[in-house]
Amino acid sequence: MYQNILIPTDGTNLSQAALDHGMKFAKEAGAKVTVVTVVEPFHVLSTDSKQIADTRIEYAKHVKAEAGRYLSQAQAKAKALDLSCEVVQVEHDHPYQAIIDTAKRKGCDLIAMASHGRRGVSALVIGSETSKVLTHSAIPVLVYR
Repeated sequence: MYQNILIPTDGTNLSQAALDHGMKFAKEAGAKVTVVTVVEPFHVLSTDSKQIADTRIEYAKHVKAEAGRYLSQAQAKAKALDLSCEVVQVEHDHPYQAIIDTAKRKGCDLIAMASHGRRGVSALVIGSETSKVLTHSAIPVLVYR
């Protein structure tokens, strides 16, 4: 049914759980996985505490190392399941768009990702990358809660 499943991760507990479920699903479906983590570029004017505390060079080193840890963990999980896994790190201002673009570029036929579970006014005002992927993706999206 599915040949290549894209699984985005941001290192949170919920995205790690979605990664586990997505990999198990891929194993059962006989699919390979592509795991992506998206880092936002450094901005001089930012509300992100990591960007405020760091210089551009420190920020780049920090997020690259952090993303590398997420992707290394994903590779280890895939290896334990004897699952083919490609990892991708993307820098983009809009993570949802980077996820969709990566799925297209890598030929993925399903995106399996976590929902951060926002409800009510918070979900309407803040939105989430998951809801943006759901809104804009042309390929199916499986959301783990």
